[in-house]
Amino acid sequence: MDLALWTLVGLVALALLFDYTNGFHDAANSIATVVATRVLRPRWAVAWAAGWNCAAFFFVGTAVANTVGQTVDAQFLGPAVVFAALLGAVVWNFASWHLGLPTSSSHALVGGLVGAGLAAGGLAAIKGGSVEKTALFIVVSPVAGLLLGGLAMTLLRLALRRADVRATEKRFRVLQLASSAAVSLAHGGNDAQKTMGVIAALLVSTGHLQAGADGELPIPVWVVVAAYAAIAAGTLSGGWRIVRTMGSAITRLRPVSGFAAETAAAVAIFGSTALGAPVSTTHTVAGAITGVGATNRGAPVHWSVFGRLAVAWLVTMPAAAVVAALAFWLTTGPPHPVSAVLVTLVLVVLVVGLVRALRAAPRAGDVAPDEDEELEIPLRTGAGSVVDLGGRRTAPHTPAEVETATGRPVPL
Repeated sequence: MDLALWTLVGLVALALLFDYTNGFHDAANSIATVVATRVLRPRWAVAWAAGWNCAAFFFVGTAVANTVGQTVDAQFLGPAVVFAALLGAVVWNFASWHLGLPTSSSHALVGGLVGAGLAAGGLAAIKGGSVEKTALFIVVSPVAGLLLGGLAMTLLRLALRRADVRATEKRFRVLQLASSAAVSLAHGGNDAQKTMGVIAALLVSTGHLQAGADGELPIPVWVVVAAYAAIAAGTLSGGWRIVRTMGSAITRLRPVSGFAAETAAAVAIFGSTALGAPVSTTHTVAGAITGVGATNRGAPVHWSVFGRLAVAWLVTMPAAAVVAALAFWLTTGPPHPVSAVLVTLVLVVLVVGLVRALRAAPRAGDVAPDEDEELEIPLRTGAGSVVDLGGRRTAPHTPAEVETATGRPVPL
């Protein structure tokens, strides 16, 4: 096997590693609410999500893959650009995961492609249409999630205002399984395609694949299967550090509000996928959770948390672009023997850092709700989230507070 083929195999492996980091980084998008509301234990939740990630193979096409794969003009796209772009995306995914920030893997990848492309050929190397579509949906996806989440929660409040509370809670625990599956299906269908697009573009640039007459990228079946398998494996590994942020830091959730947020997010993501837009599932789900909380006086939104997330979202593309540009210059600037040594050292440091961080990361048991986070006491179902006993204020959610409000001890 010659050096060129070894390089190609290594880059495909790096692309699948990015796909894996995408899975564990974004696992919280589809499991945070079912974990927060105790519908599923954390380990069962990631298994449920990973299965639906793979199921997207049977339902979703490859429009998003073509949008991402055509970010950099074909004449400038080569192994060095792909390596730099993937390294920028993986480094950002790792850094934001380590900080517990639910940022966008999609925008990290596109930012990496833009940074590497600019370093390789300037503005002429970048296809504006693909980048504009991605940049537009940085704003559109959280806003769409927020509006749809607020609308869904409002409609459910009206529909359930006279419903039996306990029966409704039980019913929506089951319905949350369906809404969580929908988010996982949408996540797999949109996010796995980004890796497919990069691999297909790489295969075309190295002469192993022929692009269509209009520049459309054909996606081999083995690429599709490998991408779905990698993202499902990443989801199965958990990404527990971000689950708390998505599940309880933005607002407090119960099955009704969790169902509303997940359903709204799934609708928005499927719509974006149909348009071929590489939308961020993270932005969309966080927006939907915020929209649900904004319409619910029983569980107010922590806007400071949402504000920090929004800043991280805006930083993602330029941060990944800078890392990718540096990686490109590191790869192509020095003499070949020197660049090979430097690149090897960077990869070794990255792998060692990733392994150490994963060993020190939170485990499934660390993100399960505490015993006093959700209690079986009478709710006003229309509130959708935290208990609202008085109709005007947020209800107690610790045993001592509940006992004071109701005059009855709460069994633990």
